[in-house]
Amino acid sequence: MGNQGEVHSGKRKGKAMKVYISADIEGITGVTHWDETELDKTESHAAREQMTAEVAAACEGALQRGATEIWVKDSHDTARNIFSGRLPHEAKLIRGWSEHPFLTLQELDNTFSAVALIGYHSGAAAGKSPLEHTYSGNVTWIKLNGNYISEFSMDAYTASYVGVPLVFVSGDKGLCEQVKLTNPNIGTVAVKEGVGGSTVNLHPELAVARIREGVAQALGGDLNRCRVSLPDHFSVDICYRSHARAYQYGFFPGAKQKDTFTVQFDTDDYFKVLQFLLFAV
Repeated sequence: MGNQGEVHSGKRKGKAMKVYISADIEGITGVTHWDETELDKTESHAAREQMTAEVAAACEGALQRGATEIWVKDSHDTARNIFSGRLPHEAKLIRGWSEHPFLTLQELDNTFSAVALIGYHSGAAAGKSPLEHTYSGNVTWIKLNGNYISEFSMDAYTASYVGVPLVFVSGDKGLCEQVKLTNPNIGTVAVKEGVGGSTVNLHPELAVARIREGVAQALGGDLNRCRVSLPDHFSVDICYRSHARAYQYGFFPGAKQKDTFTVQFDTDDYFKVLQFLLFAV
């Protein structure tokens, strides 16, 4: 595990504040249809503009709290969505995919003070967003220890794995409700709400303002209160849309095909869970 040093008022004793921000697009205000999320579609430009604005606001909130270094991971699709020139100078942007098992938290380690997630979305089978999914459209749902999970769930555990608190999440209302059930001390800003195939959205400028304020507030308290405990054992169930994928990934070392569409993987090692998901989702 990573450094479990004492944290007060958003700063680790003896360390400068180093903040990690991971950003997706389906939880950005206004984004409603898949055509708005794909780089080669003309409708995506406005979504990328707003994604960039919300990420920049998160960076600004961190800087208000004294952050001296900010790393941003573009975590949507091609990972080439954010307009880097519109971020503060203190931000380093990770584009593309290294294929490290940390995926959306690539390069995260215990030198960071906190993690924030921007533009995240409800997971597959949540029934809370027209754009909900967990990692890919190949799966109907993913369960961990019997519970449906989202990409937030895995990021919270990954942050915990390296000893860094996840302190703030913005995205759709359904996801923010899940975050509060996971740990009510994690700050949230719901910028939209899914209603069937539609979304009800905050004004873009209001979303930006609330995210800036929310990140600053989240980094101003006792960050240790935002930590999420890792389970002692991990049982992962993946239900695929295609029976052929279930057959294929049932051959992953340690995995087994439970039924026509479902594969199960059990381990006490969280990093092995991440390795399994890297290859099987």
